[in-house]
Amino acid sequence: SIQTLLKAHSKHEIDKTDFTLKHTGMLNMEQHVSDVEDGLLKTDSQLEDLKHQITILCDKIDDQENRGRRNNLRLLGFPERVEQNSPIKFLDEMLPQILGLPETTSLDIKSAHRSLGPSPAAGQWPRPFIIKLLRYQTRELLLKAARDKKSPTWAGQKILIFPDISKNLQEKCKLFLPIKKQLQLRGIKYGIFYPATLKITYQGTTESFTSPEE
Repeated sequence: SIQTLLKAHSKHEIDKTDFTLKHTGMLNMEQHVSDVEDGLLKTDSQLEDLKHQITILCDKIDDQENRGRRNNLRLLGFPERVEQNSPIKFLDEMLPQILGLPETTSLDIKSAHRSLGPSPAAGQWPRPFIIKLLRYQTRELLLKAARDKKSPTWAGQKILIFPDISKNLQEKCKLFLPIKKQLQLRGIKYGIFYPATLKITYQGTTESFTSPEE
């Protein structure tokens, strides 16, 4: 009958409309998911860019800090209070003696102090001296003299002399320790150069490495 046909047609139109709405909803949902994924990818990319920029800034700050310490040395082994509140006078007299330098050697120490922190308890390692020299050449002279002396001592105490570098750079240099031990065992000449570069000389050829993986 006509009534039946009209009902069937209406149902068909309703089903068609319902399908269209569902299909449109699915398309909208898929588009939304796609937009969210694109947004996440963009955010990840931005985060990576920020991490890269932060790394560059941290490296620049660390480099500036180490350049500011270019004329500095760190001295370990001197017992607490031996300087009697006059670290410059004490070190100016003692360093040439323990390193075998001429008595007339002028160190031109600009400043000297113990590292910050509480005085150590009895039996603990004394705080190091940190000294700033007026001339970079004097710093190199003292480091070379310490290497040549191999084990300088003062009043029976072993004295260690190192460049004064940032903690971050210290960690980078420490990564080369296993390799340095192997080179020492094999008698191969090497050196650590600023900022953290290992130079190896073998059979007349020198190679530079900025990481142990290289």
